[in-house]
Amino acid sequence: MRQSSVAIGLLVFGLSSVFRLLAQGYVNDFEKASVGNIPEEFLVLEGEFAVREEAGNKFLELPGSPLDSFGIIFGPTHQSGQWVGVRILGTSKGRRSPTFGVGLNGTPGFKLQVSPAKKQIEILRGEVVIASAPFEWASGKWLVLRLQLRQTTKGSHQVEGKAWVQGAEEPKDWLIGFPVTELPPAGRAMIIGSPYSGTPICYDDLKVDKVAK
Repeated sequence: MRQSSVAIGLLVFGLSSVFRLLAQGYVNDFEKASVGNIPEEFLVLEGEFAVREEAGNKFLELPGSPLDSFGIIFGPTHQSGQWVGVRILGTSKGRRSPTFGVGLNGTPGFKLQVSPAKKQIEILRGEVVIASAPFEWASGKWLVLRLQLRQTTKGSHQVEGKAWVQGAEEPKDWLIGFPVTELPPAGRAMIIGSPYSGTPICYDDLKVDKVAK
């Protein structure tokens, strides 16, 4: 009976919805997405995002204009005990660089943001920077970002993030963290970007899963 229910779910809701129904992890590498569109499950807050393909790889692209801040919400809804990961590619132009990142708990929640102009990686709550650390960004290279929110003790949580160049070894320690005493409402994961360099920002391999205990 359980297998039948899963099969019906696949037919009716699609693969990403089944992830939510089973309360499991979420993965999207855009390989089954249509070029020029975005997956139907995504909620676009702002921005002309679209799936592109290059050298046989599909990814989500945010155009280099207009020069503003944009975002998309995706994945299942959670309040704590989850992590989100993404690969992001951006390029500088002259002295101008993009900012970009990934978030949990929707727009009022936490975001891990790379700010190349400041040479920093930051954690934001909503739109407010609550923690920052030095970070050297490499233009034109895929960067892996990971953000998680976990419970540390009863009533206390920790939000922490890390970033590393694709192909390099993942840092064992979190690069940045901040204690949380009051959780934001439950919400979905998100990606954000501001193409201040006037060049596109690319996103790939979106993942959401439970924090390992």
